[in-house]
Formats: sequence, structure tokens, C-alpha cells
Amino acid sequence: MITNQKLYIKTWGCQMNEYDTSKIYDLLNSTHGYQLTQIIKEADIILLNTCSIREKAQEKLFHQLGRLKKLKNMNPNIIICVGGCVASQEGDLIFQRASNVDIIFGPQTLHRLPNMIDQIKNKRSKIIDISFPEIEKFDRLPDPRAKGPSAYVSIIEGCNKYCSFCIVPYTRGEEVSRPCDDVLFEISQLATQGVREIHLLGQNVNAYKGMTFDGGICSFAELLRLTASIEGIDRIRFTTSHPIDFTDDIIDVYEDTPELVSFLHLPVQSGSNRILTMMKRSYTIIEYKRIIHKLRKARPNILISSDFIIGFPGETEDDFQKTMQLIYDINFDMSFSFIYSPRPGTPSSDLIDNISKDEKKQRLYLLQRRINQQAMNYSLEMLGSIQRILVEGISHKNIMELCGRTENNRVVNFEGTRNMIGKFIDVKIIDIYANSLRGKFIKTKNNLMLIN
Repeated sequence: MITNQKLYIKTWGCQMNEYDTSKIYDLLNSTHGYQLTQIIKEADIILLNTCSIREKAQEKLFHQLGRLKKLKNMNPNIIICVGGCVASQEGDLIFQRASNVDIIFGPQTLHRLPNMIDQIKNKRSKIIDISFPEIEKFDRLPDPRAKGPSAYVSIIEGCNKYCSFCIVPYTRGEEVSRPCDDVLFEISQLATQGVREIHLLGQNVNAYKGMTFDGGICSFAELLRLTASIEGIDRIRFTTSHPIDFTDDIIDVYEDTPELVSFLHLPVQSGSNRILTMMKRSYTIIEYKRIIHKLRKARPNILISSDFIIGFPGETEDDFQKTMQLIYDINFDMSFSFIYSPRPGTPSSDLIDNISKDEKKQRLYLLQRRINQQAMNYSLEMLGSIQRILVEGISHKNIMELCGRTENNRVVNFEGTRNMIGKFIDVKIIDIYANSLRGKFIKTKNNLMLIN
């Protein structure tokens, strides 16, 4: 095994990309002994894990590759790899625009990286593999390694929805669910390493239909209950779900499975049925509201967050006001909201973008202001309450403090001791801020058991 080799990884985009990056490191560390570095100049391998969701994703990649050209000229032995969705979307066009790139790989072929790297070292000029070998990648990855009390587990790859604005089905392929037993085995392995919270991942996570050992199909609702039954797992989150797949059996889990948190991210994108039709979202606002109504009946204290695209081609002021009304009606806790920008190759990229950038910015400002106000109101309701948090580690704001996360996804900073990390404790919320809460460790039955 090669030793003292350094790996630099830059990751853009979603939690799926973050998950893939962690698997890439585990893979290259276990097969070749590579160690991560934050100093790009000392790296033997530079890997860019790209995302095509944000605006001008391709140009950001090529700007980064342009900055690496001088480094490659100084040290021709550096191996430069481009992975992720932009790699899948652009393919060998990347080689044409950036001759310093050695390897191009897609989200479904990251497991082949060790072999690709060996081929480059054996004087192969360039390699591209952006195929879709479905579930093969999960069979080739090393055993999971816990990096804290919370862990991500990918359960389904790809998307079948083909929303008019989205590039994901073209870059990650169609939906492929991992076998149920493989998912549960990975979670069990993580639980034995001290993981207490599992975050299930997928482009459309609630579309999961995994094969079982006896040839049956495990639904997402069944997988949630099976995950909750694993010893040591006390909290379950999932991202990202699609309203069209949010079936009643999933809502039933909120009634009988306390390990499933009282927080849900359910993207709606727009409050206008006309815009939803143009987006090819396949549901109406009434149907979306019906899901939320059922959820709140099953779990009255649940908080809801969502995604919004502002300034979709043809969006009128009336369409925007319908979105604002929906935000008020649902009382969303937070959002991921963006100004629309066309993605090459998607159906909506052919539409006439007739809304000025200034108008889009103004609408986004108004939307985010309203949601921020609603989020602050929820935080105010938590002031003085006792919250159970999972202590994740040292606070990013103050190295003398710890931080944890509430069930409804609020970050809490507080004074504590290192032995609390990885455990659930009770804190009293004593102050609130725009993006976090401040807590105080208090003597409760749970806490006394922890410190005694």
C-alpha cells in the first residue's frame, strides 16, 4: 500500500455529494492509504466532486480547473479528477476545455476510482467513466466508518420524476433502490460504532422500494420502522422527499415511531398550480396541503421546511403571491430558496426567461424574509423550554463550548464537558439567534444518569 500520499477533495452541492465524498475518501484511504489534506499544493491527487444544481456550475468548475493548470505544469505527476453531476453532464467536453484533467467519473462510478488511478499511474493518458452501473457501487465500497454520533446512509440513487427544471435524472440516472438488507447492515455497523442518529438519503428518498432477502419489496415506511428497531439508533431523519411519493403509510410511521423526528423537508417549489404544471411536478397545491394536514394530525408538533424556485419562466406577480400565501398557510419553518436559472439539457431551458434579474431578487428577498420571520417565531416558542439534543461535538462558534441539535433541527450551543459528545442530553433554551439557539445544561433524570 502506498503511504504518505495526500488527497485534496473539493465538494460542491447537496448532501448526496457530501456522502459520496466521504465514501471516496474511505475508499482511497483503504485501498491506497491516501490521507486528506486541506493544502491543495501538497496533494498528490486533486478531486473535484461537482454539482449541477446551482447556477453556472460548469463555469465554476472550469474556473477552478484553470487555477489548477499552473500547479499541474509545476508537477505533472499530480492526478486531477472531476466527478459528480457536472462530470456526468459534460463528459469528455471537460477534456476538451481542460487538458490538465486526468480522470472523469460519474456519481455511479466512484467505486472504480482506485483502478482508474492505477491506470493513470501506469501511463494511461486519460480515463472517462460516466456510466450508470446501478447498484454496483455500493457493493464495492469499504465498510462504513462513523465520524460522529450522526451519519448519512444513501438508500436510493437517481430520479424518475423528470421535473422540467432539473438535471438530476440525466446526471445520476433513474431511481435504483439499494437492497433492504444492505441498508440495514450498514446502519447496524454504524450503530456499533456509536452512531445514534441516521439520516437516510436519496434524490427521492421516499420512493424507496428495496429488494428483501426473500424476493419481496420493502417500502420506505417499512424501512423507517426497521431502522428504528436497530439497537442504538434513537433518531431518524431523511432527505429529500417528493410529495407525489409521500403516501399514507409513511404518515402512519409518524404516529407509531418516536425515533422519526418531528421535522420534515418536503419540497413544493411553487404555490401556483400553473407553475407546478410547467415544472412537471405532478401534484396540486391542494394535494400538497392535504399531506401536511395529515402529517400534523399524526404529529402535531412537526415543523416543515421546503424548497422554492423563484422566477421560473412565465411566473407572474399573481403566481408569486400564491407562493407567498402558501408559505403563510403552511407556516414553513425554513427553506432552501433560489432564483431560477436554466440548466442546459432540461426542458425548461427552452422556455423564454421573461423575468428580470432585479424582479427575481426582489421576490426572493420577500420570500426569505417571510420564512425567516416564521422560523424566528418557532424559535421564540422554544425559549425557556427543555429540549433533548444529540451532542455532536465542539461548537463552531466557541471552542470552549459544545453543540448539538434538537429534534426539530435547531443547532444549540452550550457549556458542557467532552464526555457528553455522542450522547443525548436535556438543555434549557435560554437565548435565540438567527441561526442557532443557546442552551444551558440542567439536572434532569436523563442528565443525572449521564454524569453519574
